[in-house]
Amino acid sequence: MKLSGSYQINLEKQKVWEALNNPEILKKSIPGCEEFVKKSETEFTATATNKIGPFNATFTGDIELKDLDPPNSYKIIGSGNSPVGFANGEASVTLEDFEDGTNLKYSVEANVGGKIAQVGSRLIDMTAKKMADIFFGKFVELITTKTTTEKVKKVNEDKIQSQKEPINKILIVLPALIIIGIILYYLN
Repeated sequence: MKLSGSYQINLEKQKVWEALNNPEILKKSIPGCEEFVKKSETEFTATATNKIGPFNATFTGDIELKDLDPPNSYKIIGSGNSPVGFANGEASVTLEDFEDGTNLKYSVEANVGGKIAQVGSRLIDMTAKKMADIFFGKFVELITTKTTTEKVKKVNEDKIQSQKEPINKILIVLPALIIIGIILYYLN
């Protein structure tokens, strides 16, 4: 599975970078995240429970940050397991100055296996995209003002509308980025 996207955030790049490395903000942003623990400056463990098709899955996994270029970019590598399957992968996150704020771009390659892979790649892809939208929407909400959040949500709603595909509210793999819920699913 491959995913990519971008979000415009009305905040300077350094502040966005700091938030992307803040375990408390990440924990609050990851759908279903129960635990997000910083083991070192570049290693984390996370646990998240999400609904994936007919499965309620609790994933536990490890996340490592590599190729750090503060405050411009990093790579997130992660893997996680649950009784219904596994996920692993990596995500590249890039921050660029943009008008009065920052443009956050991400690109994710992930693999899933086990029982959850049986729900079908289309459902997994749609769910992963939805998880990304939930994660980044919450992330932006936590680090910016209400006005900025409304603008970002409007941009995301326009993207979803233009895709003209039904996006189920089924939760899946991560992240950060991203982040067991999203990070594991994104990174995995």
